[in-house]
Amino acid sequence: NQVRLYIRDMSQTYSFKLVLLGAAAVGKSSTVERFLKNDFLEYQQPTIGAAFLTQSIELPDCIIRFEIWDTAGQERYRGLAPMYYRGAAAALIMYDIADRQSYENAKTWIIELQHQGSSNVIVAFVGNKIDLEEQREVPTAEAQIYAEENNCLFFESSAKTGENV
Repeated sequence: NQVRLYIRDMSQTYSFKLVLLGAAAVGKSSTVERFLKNDFLEYQQPTIGAAFLTQSIELPDCIIRFEIWDTAGQERYRGLAPMYYRGAAAALIMYDIADRQSYENAKTWIIELQHQGSSNVIVAFVGNKIDLEEQREVPTAEAQIYAEENNCLFFESSAKTGENV
């Protein structure tokens, strides 16, 4: 009887839509590549529109399935973003710590999600490329304060090294 109960519980799959938003070349696709395959490509082709990928993680009592939407960072695709973040359980708003303009762009994504996104979406503000510390243009404390003021989680990561991915 307990075996049947365990099998029934293991068959329970929870799906979560996760969307990555941010300017071009901040490392969204590289972060997805690191998460899915634990790999890093030095040159990543720019994403056109969006890429859809999935990853399932087996936990002791269930399966978590991530439906990952890796969006294009080029401005010409920005108008498509609402259809990608609609219904998302979580959003990673990414910027490059060595590119102040990408940080300013990321802040506009947070504002857009606050106005047009789901009220219960979990938003993480992610400073990527911490392997470029010597070229840093966005202080950690500044970004962390902005994230806290906007009720976002805050992380810094490196898709290249895999740190915090």
